[in-house]
Amino acid sequence: MYFKPPKDSGNIIWTRHAARKMRQYQLSEGRLRRLLIHYERKEEGVAPGTIALMQSAGSKKHPSEVWLMYQPINKKTKIITAWRYPGRSQKRELPIPDDVVDELGLKALSAD
Repeated sequence: MYFKPPKDSGNIIWTRHAARKMRQYQLSEGRLRRLLIHYERKEEGVAPGTIALMQSAGSKKHPSEVWLMYQPINKKTKIITAWRYPGRSQKRELPIPDDVVDELGLKALSAD
């Protein structure tokens, strides 16, 4: 499967980390742009000054969620990371995979 990396636009900035995670979890740029507008849940991100958004995906038999963490900077949106979470997560518990926490250097925050 061919992966098309996201391109920065006038109001959205994509990090290389987000592009790598999009490839890993098979998420498209359009899917994440749609998630920015039509999310089901909005929570405070684990990194300071970030916001996490969730949208349900999958089926009844194999439920999953797509998560997106971004940081608002002036009038722009910086996409930090995205991931697919298997199953359904509890509200107020931000389900971030261990590999994402390691790559972002958030070990101290994940120990709490």
